[in-house]
Formats: sequence, structure tokens, C-alpha cells
Amino acid sequence: MAVLSKIRERSILLIGIIGFCLLAFIIGDVVKSGGFGVDKYVGSVNGTDIAYLEFNKKVANMQQRQQGATAGQAAGYVWNMEVDKILFEELCEKAGIRVGKDHVLDIYGQMLGNNPQFVNAAGKFDKAKFNEFLVNLKKNNPEQWQAIENERPDIEASARKQLYATALKAAFFTTDFEAKQRYAAESDKVNFDYVSVSYSTINDEDPKVKVTDQELIDYMKKNPKKYKAEASRDLEVVFVENKPSAQDEAEVKKSIEALLVPSVKLVEGKTDTIPGFANVPVAEVPSFIAENSEVPYDSTFVTKGQLPVEFAQQISALAPGQVFGPYNNNGYYTVTRMIAKKPGASVKASHILIGYKGAQMADGKITLTKEQAKAKAEELLAKVNANPASFGQLVMENSNDPGSMNNQGVYDNIAPNQMVKPFNDFIFNNPIGKTGVVETDFGFHVIKVLDKYDGVRVANLAKKIQPSETTIDANFQKATKLEMDARDTKKPLADLAKAAGLTVTPANKIGENDDNIPGVGAEREIVRWAYNDDTKVGDVKKFDLSSAKGSVVVALKTINAKGVLPLEEAKLSVLPIIRNEKKAKIIREKMQGATLEAVAQKAGATVANATGVTLANPMIMGVGPEMKVVGKAFGLGAGKTSKLIDGQSGVFMVRTKNVEVAPAQPSQAAMVARLNGQGRSGIENRLSIALKDKADIEDNRSKFY
Repeated sequence: MAVLSKIRERSILLIGIIGFCLLAFIIGDVVKSGGFGVDKYVGSVNGTDIAYLEFNKKVANMQQRQQGATAGQAAGYVWNMEVDKILFEELCEKAGIRVGKDHVLDIYGQMLGNNPQFVNAAGKFDKAKFNEFLVNLKKNNPEQWQAIENERPDIEASARKQLYATALKAAFFTTDFEAKQRYAAESDKVNFDYVSVSYSTINDEDPKVKVTDQELIDYMKKNPKKYKAEASRDLEVVFVENKPSAQDEAEVKKSIEALLVPSVKLVEGKTDTIPGFANVPVAEVPSFIAENSEVPYDSTFVTKGQLPVEFAQQISALAPGQVFGPYNNNGYYTVTRMIAKKPGASVKASHILIGYKGAQMADGKITLTKEQAKAKAEELLAKVNANPASFGQLVMENSNDPGSMNNQGVYDNIAPNQMVKPFNDFIFNNPIGKTGVVETDFGFHVIKVLDKYDGVRVANLAKKIQPSETTIDANFQKATKLEMDARDTKKPLADLAKAAGLTVTPANKIGENDDNIPGVGAEREIVRWAYNDDTKVGDVKKFDLSSAKGSVVVALKTINAKGVLPLEEAKLSVLPIIRNEKKAKIIREKMQGATLEAVAQKAGATVANATGVTLANPMIMGVGPEMKVVGKAFGLGAGKTSKLIDGQSGVFMVRTKNVEVAPAQPSQAAMVARLNGQGRSGIENRLSIALKDKADIEDNRSKFY
């Protein structure tokens, strides 16, 4: 009672303390989320903020439409759309582009053009039908109508973007001069002699061509756009996979073997003996499988080729009622029982299809009448009968079936009723070797029955080989110990993993908004940890995989800041460039002389020749692409010799023999049309890349997803 009295006396104080704690909790959450009434922002583009709430709705909608997409993947897709929308809206605003109702309906037409509800008799999107649909929807289902109406700003933005892109495409054109230049680059040919000394003649380890880290950095700073890099992280990952142990496999095998012998069960207070799998009456096999197997019963007849390859011979040789197994079939311990056999269950046949004008799915280029097609098919049948070995060649020369054109007209393992009825009846009702002409809606078929396969109906009693709880616990403990040892001893994760019999896998260049970890899969939490401000190089952490496939122990190896390429990456792409520049200086000292012959003798090389090389394809046989070398050869006069040229693969000197100028085209129309098509293709994508490159973009997605 005394305690209760004390509590009553101090109740106001207690309420005040509890209230203060709650207020502190709320304020902390508000501060963390950006303040009272202040929307959180996923990012901004040129000062235009992208609000989180609206962005997140679009991410959720995207995940509904793209089943299986992670939140990060959906956010990436929506982010690209939002950035594009803002950048193109800026352009459209400057250009004064506006859209009307018809423009918006055109976008809906592109989205819903295949929906029969909105298609007219001509197979085109009917704006009137769509408008009628919207009117009825507003009346009968205002919520759904409002959902569509909420998307109108995005649809209007798409329409403006499309108008802008269309105008841009219309403004792109190729002049006759440009067409002539392209024609010359593709058609004019140069023939020349040359001497070359490859960069590979100097060892990369030669001290004279050593490249320092500072030289790499200086080179990249001179070309910052070419060698820029986004922020990234390099990780070391140890995957402790929940794989079944040998003991687990033995237990699963034992459990399935137990189903092969009779067992006693208590049914309604009475004991009942259940026969083993091999002795269950055929009529009861489906129910036995349903009760005891993790793979359902399939009554389909299959061929030997459709059985598990490793065990097909043993299974197909079983007599009805016999069993084979248990055997490991793709991670399942399986016992197979032969139920029945059926001769000629599937067929192998080849055919030549002769279509005619008006036949089903006939190519528009076919001009034969039905009578002409029939006559041609009968003519081909006579050739096949006279020379059976000619069938494949006749297919290549005559068949209108693209599906079997590259396979000598062969269709293998044809099941009953897989083909149209006349085709099906011929191949199943005739013996091997039989040939004939069959008419279908597709045309006339010259058919040869090549083979017939017996079918088998089997019942598979199967149980998946999975890790036991004991195995899962042991793996969890192994991963936990590895994490603790790495933290406590500060030893490299690779060394500790090797001692534990585990493998370290590098996961390099992981971006801030990436989902996927190589060898592990979509594990966003690992990426978030790697980019956390509190995570330092050398830190180690264990993650239990969302897929329940095990655990991973991850070490943060390198933090690559935004800027130029990391040195290790630069060594792959930049180092060879600088090293070859140094090699070129050494090689030039050897290549002394005014003529090719003199230089060849001095450098210990030979005079080679190149023929028929074009600017569009500057490939020197046996050397590779050499644009600078070929360009110089075109620029020299006949019989003229160049100075030394630092090429792609070595140092060159060339002597032009002659340039074969292609005959002038009477019209540039074809080339102009081709170049216009190439230039206009993908113009939206190229513009989007250019706009993003120049824009001021702040991307905070990683804080939310």
C-alpha cells in the first residue's frame, strides 16, 4: 500500500517523464525525416526537387507492373523517367511546345493500341471508343477514373517530349556533300606498302617504359570527361551457402527408400499395411505420389530423349511395374516406376513447305497460285523419291517454312496433335521412310517420316535434397565466427576464409544505387552498409541472405570517390596508352632512314603491303585497325612516302601505291536516306544522355531504397 501511495503522489511527475520521452521520440523521428510538414526529396534536377511521397507511389506501381522487381530496381527505372521528364520539360518550355487533347490521345493510342476494347474495324486505335470508355468510367467508377486522371500530367509530358523529338528528327538532315563523303569512305580503296615495328617487341617490364601512378593521374586529369568515374565500392565477399551435407543427402535417400517397402499405419484405430511404391496398384499410383512425393504425377507419355540423360537407358528398359532408383535427379532423390509403354508415341519428320498466294501466314512475296504450288510440291516429291539424299538441299532451295529452314526441314520428337491435322495424320499413320504430299491451310508439304519413338509413362517418387536445421545452424555459426575473428584479430578476411575452407569473391565497382552483388544476388542491405558514413575500409559485417540460402561475410576493401577512374581500373585502360607512347619513342630511334627499305633494314623488319583498304574499315590484314595509318596513306600521293606514324599497334612508315576512286553515283538519294535513318534512330536516347551529362543532378535514392 505504501508503494501505491508513493506512485499516486508522484503520478504527475511520472506522466511528465513519459510525455517527455514520447515527445523526444517524435521529435527525433521528425528531425530524421526532414522536419515538420516538410516533404522528403529523393533528389533534384537543375534545382527541381523530386518529392519522395509521389516518387514512392510510382515505385510501388512499377513493382506491381513488373512482378519480381526489387524496390531498388523499380526506383532506378522511375528515377530515369523522372529525370528525363524534368530535362525534356525544360527544353519544351524554352521551345514553347504545348499539347492538345489529340496529342494526349496519341500517347494513349501507343500504350493501348493492341487492346481490342479500343480498336476499330481497321485494327487502329479508336479515339472515340477511348473517350466513351473514359466518360463511362467517370460515371460508374470515379476512383479508377481519378487514377487515370492523376497520370495525365505524365502523359502530357510524354506527348511534349515526343513532339520535341519529332521536331528534332525533322531538323536532322544529310547534305549531298556528306553523302558523297560517306560513299567515298566506304568505296574508295588505297593500296600501299608499309614497314611496322610492333609495341610488343619491347617488354612491358622494361624500366624505360615503366608508368608511375602520378603519370596515370596526370593523363586522366587532362581528359577528365573521358576518364570520369562515379563513386563506387570494392568489396570482398565470403558466401557461406546453406548446401545439404553428405548426412543430409543420406537422410533424404533413407526417407525415400523407406517408401519402397511396406509400412504399417493406424487408420481409424486399426492398423493397415501400405504397400511399397513398386507394389502399389496402378490405379492408386497417382494418390501415392500426391501423398508422398514433392514432384506431382504426370501421365504424359514421354520419349527416351525426354528422360534424365544419365539414366534414360535404365529407365526406358524397365518393364511395366519395375522401379529404378533412388538416383539424384537435379537435386531430388528420385525413384522411377514404369507404368506403361506405347509404340510410336512421337515422330521425327522432315518437310518442304510450298506456300501459295492467299495461304495462311504466306509471305507477301509468294506469287504462286494454289494449283502451281501443288504441281511444284509433286515435282519435288518425285526428286526426293529419285534421290533421297537431296532432301536437305531441296529444303534450302524451296521451303517457305523459316522455322525448319536451317535444319534441313526436320522437326524432331513431334507429339500427337502438335501439328495441323493433315500433317499429323500422315506422319502418325505411315511407316518410317514413307514420303508424300499433304495439303494444309499453310500450303503443300512434301513430307518424309524419318523415325518413330516409343513412349513411356512413368511415375516419379521424388524428394528434394535440402539442408537440415543442423546444417543451417552450423553454417550460421561458421559465418558468425568468421565475422568475429575478422573483427577481433584484424587479419585479412581472405586469410581467415582460406583457413576456414571458404572462398573470397571480389565484388568491385558497386554503385550507390546498385542492388546486385556478384555471386550473391539482390541484397540491397549490403550496398547500404558499404555506403554508410560509419563504415570504414577494412570493416567486416555478416549478412543473412533474404533468400535464406545462407549468409555472407563482407569486407569493405576500397572506397572509390567520385572523380577520375580508380588507379587499379586506370591500369587496365590508361596504362597501355602511356606505355605505348614511351615504347614509340624507343622504336622511332631504331627506324632510321628515308625509304621503307632502309627503315626495314635498320629496324630488322620487312616491307609488307596492304590492298583494298577503305577509310570506313581501316583494317590492315594481319595487323588490325589502323585509322591514322590508313588515313595517311589516302592523303599521300602515289609513290610518296610518309614520315613515322605512331599507330594503334606499333610505329609505321607507309608508301602509297595508288588510290582506287569508286565511280561517282548518279544520285545521292539512297545514301542520304540511309544516313538520315541512322542519324535519326535513337535520337531521344542520345539527347537524354547529353542532357544528363550537362545537368546538375542530385541523386539521394540510396537513402530511401
